[in-house]
Amino acid sequence: MGLEFTAIDFETANGFRGSPCSVGLSKVRDGRIVEEGYWLMRPPAGYDRFEARNIDIHGITPDDVASHPRFGDVFPEIGGFIGGDVLVAHNAAFDLGVIRSALEVSDMAGPAYDYACTVVLSRRSYSLPSYSLPFVAEAAGVPLMNHHDAVEDARACAGIMIDIARRNGADSIAGVFASMQLSQGRLEAYRPGLDELSKSTRTELLRRSAPATWTGWPDEGINPPANPAADRSHPLFGQTVVFTGNLGMPRAHAKERAAALGAQPASSVTRRTTVLVVGDGFTAADLRSGRVTTKARRVLELHQRGQQIEVLSAAEFLQMLGGEWPAAV
Repeated sequence: MGLEFTAIDFETANGFRGSPCSVGLSKVRDGRIVEEGYWLMRPPAGYDRFEARNIDIHGITPDDVASHPRFGDVFPEIGGFIGGDVLVAHNAAFDLGVIRSALEVSDMAGPAYDYACTVVLSRRSYSLPSYSLPFVAEAAGVPLMNHHDAVEDARACAGIMIDIARRNGADSIAGVFASMQLSQGRLEAYRPGLDELSKSTRTELLRRSAPATWTGWPDEGINPPANPAADRSHPLFGQTVVFTGNLGMPRAHAKERAAALGAQPASSVTRRTTVLVVGDGFTAADLRSGRVTTKARRVLELHQRGQQIEVLSAAEFLQMLGGEWPAAV
């Protein structure tokens, strides 16, 4: 039948993955988008607070979802749309994590899903200063008019996957992974009361019992060694990561969490650097406008010389961590 999958994109009410407020889906058959779906929803009860920074990102407010059913009520429809398809997402660790955490806090069972991450695949397909969705969509020749509208983001993700498959001469998701010698990801089925809670949900429950109290900015801190046993499919695994600007969390804490995911933190941009995380409200568009820190400017210089370095905003980095937004300072 040719290339087929469903692309998915969630927006969340707050920093906890299990707080979905909208989802967009784009179904591909024979290498073409044939159907799309969009749901607004209230997040699971008790996890439905809306944080200002999330509203600033996607524009969805509590009033927008007040009359809509909760995640647990619409998930059967979402699951029906997906069917047995491979799920494709840009930063799949986040979107698949939304499904898992939202199921956990809704006390609902959920099926297993095979998935592909277009962040991971695009790093092997394009040479870009940032692999955020707008940059990759442009490289793939895919229009993206309203970033963070869930259905538009899912549509762009679908177009990127189609372009990556074309570049690799593949007519299936499995063929793309085989051509790149990568293993496809899989989210296992969830059975309430039987399976262990995900790290994201455990972190949220811990945060509720012991709220963060950090109020200052520490020094650079040590660079802990990368965890060799981390999930190799995670976008940060094997990367050398440098941080710049105010991330909204202690930099030492950011380094520890990156190292736990298999990344090697470092203190300055060198020829070994592969990822720079930029705080202080940075977005990928700032790379074009010139609003960058000294470290980011050094990255652009190295990128022009052929070194492959990706620039992430603090929000993108936090999505990859899958944890709660840091406390305001």
